[in-house]
Amino acid sequence: MAQAQYHGTVQPAAHLNAEADAAALRKAMKGLGTDEAAIINVIAHRNNAQRQEIKIKYKLLHGRDLIEDLHSELGGHFRTAVLALMETKAVYDAHCLRNAMKGLGTDESVLIETLATRSNQINNHNTLYKCMNLYCPNMPAFKRNLEKDVVSETSGNFKRLLVSLCQGARDESPSVDHEKAKREAQELYEAGEKHWGTDESKFNFIIASRSLPQLKATFEEYAKIAKRDILSSIDREMSGDVKRAFKAVAQCAYARPAYFAERLHRSMQGAGTDDDTLIRLVVTRSEIDLAEIKQVFLASYGKTLTSWIEADVSGDYRKLLVAIVGPN
Repeated sequence: MAQAQYHGTVQPAAHLNAEADAAALRKAMKGLGTDEAAIINVIAHRNNAQRQEIKIKYKLLHGRDLIEDLHSELGGHFRTAVLALMETKAVYDAHCLRNAMKGLGTDESVLIETLATRSNQINNHNTLYKCMNLYCPNMPAFKRNLEKDVVSETSGNFKRLLVSLCQGARDESPSVDHEKAKREAQELYEAGEKHWGTDESKFNFIIASRSLPQLKATFEEYAKIAKRDILSSIDREMSGDVKRAFKAVAQCAYARPAYFAERLHRSMQGAGTDDDTLIRLVVTRSEIDLAEIKQVFLASYGKTLTSWIEADVSGDYRKLLVAIVGPN
């Protein structure tokens, strides 16, 4: 089975000059006023690895911290998006997970989106969450254990699934074992359609450890046995956050861009905008599969993702997101 090929909208600059970029950013923030267009021109057209080079060069050249300067000079959602783009990918995910669980209440949707859709990179996130002093302006350093926080902030079957996903043990091989798919489809049917939760540990193990191509093959075999697809069975047999988490994994196995297109649409649908979700999705998918997400978004909702963003947000914040997402 051929593995799906995905593409980001942000590509590395062909001829990076980190020194020139650092100088341009300093010029944009020096003196009275800020040249937001110059900041967008640099940050939106460099990939994450290149932004890290620019961040190092900025401090070497100017003896100043780029993140602190950006935080001081910018504001609102534009600042939030710029700072998100300047984080390394794993550190940004760690911050999102921490923000989802700190204080009163828990944002379960962020836990699901991050833990249920990432590959073995979550192992790196767990290490960062536990061992690093992560710092950004107005946010204290923290040393925490991701799994312990998940256990503290969630409960029941949802907690057990997230703990399984926290292990970062998903097979990332593109190959598919069709006999295993048939066998495990039967096991899921026995644990689900007949008596959901009877063998929860087995169910969690399959969902959390099998590659997405392998899960897709398993779900296709499951549909033959159950006479309905796995998403319909999850809807029938589960509820609440655990249902949303299992569906997220299943949707990503079937067609990952469709899951994120739906999440983006929901962030802008109706009155108001869920800016945190919009920023997080654009930032985290920009170098992975945002090109395919744009295609699915247009096919599903009749308008381009760029046109939705242009209608929903404004100012430099809009210019930055449009620069990342790309033209219609």
